[in-house]
This record gives sequence, structure tokens and C-alpha cells, in this order.
Amino acid sequence: MTDAFFTYRKNVLLAKSPSTQIEGVFAATRGRSVPEEQEALLQQWLEEGVGNLPASESVPAVRKVSVTLTSDWLEGSELLMTSLSGLNTSPEVTQRADQQHSELNALASSELQDHAVAELARLPSEETVTVAGGAPWAAVVPQTDHQTAGCAGINEEVLNDDPAVLAWSLACDAETVPPVLPARPIQDAVPFYPVPAEVPYHEILWRDWEDLSVQPCVLEQVSKNTPLFEFRVMSYNILAQDLVEQGLDLYVHCHPDILNWNYRLPNLLQEIQHWDPDVLCLQEVQENHYWEQLEPTFKEMGFACFYKRRTGTKTDGCAVCYKRSRFQLISLSPIEYFRPGLDILNRDNVGLVLLLQPVLPEGLGLKAVSPLCVANTHVLFNPRRGDIKLAQVALLLAEIDKIARTTEGSYYPVILCGDLNSVPDSPLYKFIRNGELSYHGMPAWKVVSGQEDFSQQLYSRKLLAPLWPSSLGVTDKCQYVTLCQPKKPGRREYSRDFLLQFRFCDVACERPPQLVLLEGVTDAKPVASAREHSAVTAVLKRHNSLSFLGKQCSGVIQHGLNLTSVYSHFLPQRGCPEVTTMPMGLGATVDYIFYSAEPVENKAGECRRLYKDGALKLLGRLSLLSEDVLLMANGLPNPFCSSDHLCLLASFGLEISSL
Repeated sequence: MTDAFFTYRKNVLLAKSPSTQIEGVFAATRGRSVPEEQEALLQQWLEEGVGNLPASESVPAVRKVSVTLTSDWLEGSELLMTSLSGLNTSPEVTQRADQQHSELNALASSELQDHAVAELARLPSEETVTVAGGAPWAAVVPQTDHQTAGCAGINEEVLNDDPAVLAWSLACDAETVPPVLPARPIQDAVPFYPVPAEVPYHEILWRDWEDLSVQPCVLEQVSKNTPLFEFRVMSYNILAQDLVEQGLDLYVHCHPDILNWNYRLPNLLQEIQHWDPDVLCLQEVQENHYWEQLEPTFKEMGFACFYKRRTGTKTDGCAVCYKRSRFQLISLSPIEYFRPGLDILNRDNVGLVLLLQPVLPEGLGLKAVSPLCVANTHVLFNPRRGDIKLAQVALLLAEIDKIARTTEGSYYPVILCGDLNSVPDSPLYKFIRNGELSYHGMPAWKVVSGQEDFSQQLYSRKLLAPLWPSSLGVTDKCQYVTLCQPKKPGRREYSRDFLLQFRFCDVACERPPQLVLLEGVTDAKPVASAREHSAVTAVLKRHNSLSFLGKQCSGVIQHGLNLTSVYSHFLPQRGCPEVTTMPMGLGATVDYIFYSAEPVENKAGECRRLYKDGALKLLGRLSLLSEDVLLMANGLPNPFCSSDHLCLLASFGLEISSL
């Protein structure tokens, strides 16, 4: 009973006061025998103290007390004063009564409340008081955040945590909770905790590294004696800050603090540095952030950086960075998809295509490795304008065809990264992977997919052949016209201007004897008027244009790059699709890494092209997450992932051959 009495007194004081100012009181009083006063005080507390509990709690029996006392920081010291008044009847403590009273009045003042919060963080969270013949009751000291994080049961009304942090706390083991979290303000507090810097998000939203180099199909192709140039490629839409501020309605699930660029930037840089890619393809890179923060930081990390801002008034763009110690630049080609006067290409999206030469380590002798073509883009988002998306991708593929084509007509290995704003079952995705698409008569929205019912009812735009005019200079095989003309071996090529220089020479003006005489045609020297010359030129141009359009009028476009996706877009162990973004809480895959492979002969009736690794081999990839896992973290972005997209990461190997 004596222990229960002093435990009760100490808990009440701890709930009101700094421990350093009351330890002396209990040290002087503990151990003294005042049974009558103790019994009276306990009875008084049961009558008055229990009355302060919330109405929802029932008053327990005197012999079976089980009470949880929750302290109110602004509450007066009435209960405390009442409890201590019972001690004044004891001669041993009468002399200390006035001193205790004055100390407690000072402790109840508002000037010491902040100190009380700091001191309570060091105290045990719960002490048990046992009443003779009854059940134990607990006087609970208000807990700090790192104390409550390890509890089996969490009171949401008390915690009022950010949903992402709360869901993570419930889902994870208590031992993984960081030992120190920021202290919660007592009043007018915003219910949000930033993630500690020492706990990176990739340890919270766990993503496995899938080693594909041990698969039988890869082991068969790569013998033990074949060296590989290994490197990592990351594709990441980092969410431009201007786009965040322009579309806050998309991020109502996020606390404003985690949308702040000063919070997001360190998280993004930490993530990139953790995965340590050799080639980095970024989308939605805000121009001022790139020049002022990202490029200087990346250069310190050993990257060479190239950036292309979107045309028009847009403030973001695409960036490609590569490690200077691993690659050297051969050529760079920025792409602008905007073409004045063309409705099919009237948007401000851009891309970058680089040709890189891998740098082999010293000591390999006379070895060589193929150049690598890396492309990065961010195509239009508008779900209703799949025709624009298709035209933008065709332009990008034509540029890749130009940069990656060898003198023999084959292609260097290609890696295509980007946010294509198209899902894996869309015709646009199938066109990139299968190399062919019959688009004539297809609804524009269907090239994107994902909004079939909504778009089909409201938008009836259909794709017609040709998709783009001949003036664009791109064929239906996604090649520039000037590069796709077949060469006839054994014949010399002369320009038109060169040949026109000889149109009135003596040899050209002599009529061959066997030439049939036609009046007005072969009976006179060739002296053509300017008007006749213009008419002939117009006929020739029209003939060439019709010949070009004849190919496109079939409504079929093709490309010959043989690209396949790093990801399978499905999680077999979870039985659900992979997710790269979470717009409005709905998971979808719109980000991709495609790479060159060798096609495999299809079985009869199969329309999906099959591939196997060629000179460029896929060695591993960072697994993606499912929608339900991201929902547990409150979607994207969240305190752990500072973009509305997940990063994609893959490891490749290029065969090293002898010279």
C-alpha cells in the first residue's frame, strides 16, 4: 500500500512537473509510515480524480481499479493540491507542506510547461499501482513520439499521425522504427513528421534487386570467358516543382511540407546516389533547378550532363547524365517535337539522343566494345491525343535510327528511357515493342488506353492515313527520307544541279540517229522555256510526293530497332501489375526502359514479338511495387519518395571483343 501511494503521487506530479524539481520531495517522504493518511488520500482520489476521466470511461469498483490517467497540459493543479493536502496531517511532513505548496504553484505555471515536456521524454511510459485485493491500475505519463512508435496499440486520436507514417508504423516491425523522431508540438501542431535523413526511403518501401545474370538463358549466351562491360541505367521522372504548384489538386493527399522543393531535393539526390547509376535519364527537370542545383551536384558526383528544356513557355525538360569515367560522348542530338503549322505536332515536348563510347578499364589489351545509343524523352500526357503521342514517338525513333545506324546498315545497341504516358497494353507500347502498328481508323484515345469508356463516349477523333504530311520528312518506317533511299551498287550518284550544267552541251544537243523523230519533241534542240521547266519540276515533285504517300496510305507504321522492355509489368509473386506512378491514387505503368535485343522466330498465330539478348544483355533490374504497397505509404509522393513516379533501374552488359 505504501508503494502504491508513492507511485500514485509521483505519477501525478510527473504529469504536471519536471522530474528534477520533485525527486527531492519523494526522496524525503518515501518510506515513512502514514497508513491512515494514505488510505484517506487514496479514497479521496477515487472520488475526485476518477471524476476527471472522460465520460466514455466507466467508474471502476473500489476494490478493482483499472484506470488510465491521461494528463492535460493546461489543466490546473487542483487534483495535485488535493492529494498533497492529505499529507499535512502527518507530523513528519507538516514542516515541508508550505515549501511543497509554493513549489507546486510554481510548477503549475505556464512558464515551466515547455521544460516539463522535455523532462517527460526521459521518463518511463507507465507505472503500475496495485491496490490490495484488487486489479492493478496504470497511471500513464503522456508519451513522446518515439515511445508510442513501439507500442502494440496506437491511439490514432492521440497520435494524429500523417497517414503514410501511421500505415508504415502498423505494417513494419517495431524494431525498425528510428530511435529519435522530432518532438511533437503540444498545441496547434500540424500532424506531420518528416522522414529522418538516416532512414532512406528505399529501406521503407523495400524494392528487391533482381539478378537476371544467373538465369539459364543468359548463362548460355555469356560464356565464362566472355568479358562484359557492365553499367547501370536509371530513368526517373522527378516531378518539376512548377508542375506541383500548378496542379496542387493532384496532391491533396500530401502534407504541404513534403511537396516543398527544399524537402524533396535531398531525398531525390539521396536516392540517385544510393543506386549509383552510370547513365541517368531524368524527366520533368525544372530549368532553374537544373542549372543552379542539379548540374553542379551531378558534376561533383562525376557526371557529364546535358539538358533540353521544353519549347514554348514550359519551364521543365529532360536531362541525360553519364559518368565521365565510364563513357565518352560521340554525338548529341536534342529533339523538339513542335512543328509550326502541323496539328499532329503542336505540343512542346522534347527528347535527347546521345551516342556514347564505353571506356574500357586499363589492362584489357587490344579490346573493343560497341558504342551505345541512349535516348530519353517525355511525351504528351493528354489521354485524348494519342495521335500526337504516336507522331512524337515516330520522330524520336527516326532520330535514333539516324544516330544509331552503322555504315553497314545495322544498329548500335540502343537504350530508350522515358515517361511515355502510355500503359503496357496500349497500341503505342505494342508499336515500340513489336515494331509495327496498323493505326488507320483507330480512335485517338486508344493509342494511349486506360480511359476507354470515358474517351469513347466524348471524343470521336480517329487516326487517318497518312498520320503526318510528307513535308515532315519521315517515312512510315520511322526513318528520315534523306537516309532511307536505297543505294544501287555500281552506279554513281550525281546531284540534279550538277547534271543541269550539261543540259546544253554539244553532246546533249545532238540527236541520236536511232531516235524516233517526233515533231516538236525530237526535231529541235532542247531549249526549254522557264514556264515549261517549272511545269516539269512540279510534275516530278508531285510524283515523288505521291510515291511517298502511297507507302503511308496503308495506315501502317514500322521501325526496325528491335526494342523490348526491361520490365515484365506484372508481379507474379503478388499476382498484380507493376506500378510506376499513382495519379489520383490509381496505380499505372507509364515509365519504361527499352533496350535492343534479337528477335526470335514466333510460333504460328503469335502477334507478340519475342526477343533474346544480343550484344546488349540485361543483367538485373530494380523491382517495382504494386498499387497496394504504395497505398500503404499514402501513394506518391510521400515522406519517403519525393516524386509522383518511381525510379527505374537496370543493369546491362556489353560484350567486349578482340580487335
